Amino acid sequence: MSQESRVRKSLLNARVNLIFYFLTLALSFFSRKIFLDTLGADFVGLTGTLQNLLGFLNLAELGIGTAVSFNLYKPIQEGNREKIIDLVSVFGSLYRYIGFAIMGIAIILSCFIPLIFKNTIFDYGIIYFAFFSFLSSSLIGYFINYRQILLSADQKNYVVAGYFQAGNILKCIVQMYLAYYYTNYYIWIVIELVFGILYSIILNKKINKIYPWLKTNIKIGNTKRKEYPEIIRYTRQIFIHKLKDFLLTQSDQIFIFAFVSLKMVAYYGNYVLITGRLTQLFATTLDSIGAGVGNLVAEGNRTKILNVFWELMFVRYLIAGIIVFSIYHLITPFICLWLGREYILDQLILVLLLLNLFIMITRGTIDMFNGAYGNYGDIWAAWTEGGINLGVTIIAASFWGISGILLGKILSLLPIIVFWKPYYLFKSGFMERYRLYWTGAIRYYIVFGCSFLILHFVSVIIPINPYENFYSLILYSCFLVFPFAIIYGIGLVLFAKGARSAILRIPYVKYIIK
Repeated sequence: MSQESRVRKSLLNARVNLIFYFLTLALSFFSRKIFLDTLGADFVGLTGTLQNLLGFLNLAELGIGTAVSFNLYKPIQEGNREKIIDLVSVFGSLYRYIGFAIMGIAIILSCFIPLIFKNTIFDYGIIYFAFFSFLSSSLIGYFINYRQILLSADQKNYVVAGYFQAGNILKCIVQMYLAYYYTNYYIWIVIELVFGILYSIILNKKINKIYPWLKTNIKIGNTKRKEYPEIIRYTRQIFIHKLKDFLLTQSDQIFIFAFVSLKMVAYYGNYVLITGRLTQLFATTLDSIGAGVGNLVAEGNRTKILNVFWELMFVRYLIAGIIVFSIYHLITPFICLWLGREYILDQLILVLLLLNLFIMITRGTIDMFNGAYGNYGDIWAAWTEGGINLGVTIIAASFWGISGILLGKILSLLPIIVFWKPYYLFKSGFMERYRLYWTGAIRYYIVFGCSFLILHFVSVIIPINPYENFYSLILYSCFLVFPFAIIYGIGLVLFAKGARSAILRIPYVKYIIK
């Protein structure tokens, strides 16, 4: 793949993600308000819990998609269409088996729905209807949409994002209208399923147009699997990491339902919606260069790779610091004005949520480069992280509820994500001394801590009440967030490794070629 093509695709991915971000941002908060008011917090909590249960079943994907993407980087770079067709066919054949497995497990799981939701206010008819509708939408990806993996590996996520986000916007508008006028649970669920089917049809037509030569064959994929043993090897390694990642990122609502209540799933979901939307603005843009980093590593220029690593570290820490500081000071008055004081959660929950969020955002560069090097062999680390998370959560949630669930996540992240993963990358990927990582990383923590404390004390003396109205909240945020971003940014440029060169290479995607 040419350098020009890599940059152009990265810019296009970022541009499309940015456009749809702003289109969906206001709609998300507006629709959440309507759904809570018309359908109720219990129904919103129910749908969130069911989708997370099905997310657990999707672990049967085993990480095959990641393994195949890793193996697609080189043939895409070389333009080897024959090997690309073989790999996508193998992927399709494996996905078909997985789809049948998920279907079978889901049917068995459905038998236990009366036990899982024994205290719910809903009749089992609506629960089963929602469960199998969400399941059907999920299975479409395994039986029909598997070819979209080539779009991802070929840095054409903008195609997927364009159709998926446009469909989501239209779906949300239709759901809001129908929920407001009819307040019918079944209609809301049917719209979810119908738009999932329409998205699949349109996406596959677009794939045929972009790759008219991509004539995959499931039967050929079955016979070709033995020619690519590395896919199975990587899959076995990645699966454990997938299981661990699910426990850390997608199991919150399941644990809250189990240890607290269905209604609190919706209350906590309000906070997650806000943090998710803010991080999405940057995460989708940064993640869009994942394939570009894979191609960069494939070229093998170690000096260039290390330079890009530290520059992307600067971008991650800058974004994480601004997001965490902003949410800490603004989310409580925002929820109060948006939904009402009854939806505000305890301050300890907010602190733990933001500590977890800071770690999850800043880990992105380490994960991206570990993935590019194929560093999935540390199975023990995934087991350890998942075990700590599950063990602490079960014990702590019984005493402290949501705070205990978040504490379990944080205590599992610290030893593995903060310390082990950078060590693994520097030793097995970069082939550099681990000490070099911390001589650079510690500066980011110090600058963030000092900047946060300085502006936190300033926030107390700002003569504006952010709880009064949205105008006051916006004005308050301007007097607080902008000064923090300036002080924090200047601190990073003066003291943090990679910051100065990153500033000189805006837009950030040019890191891949400069």
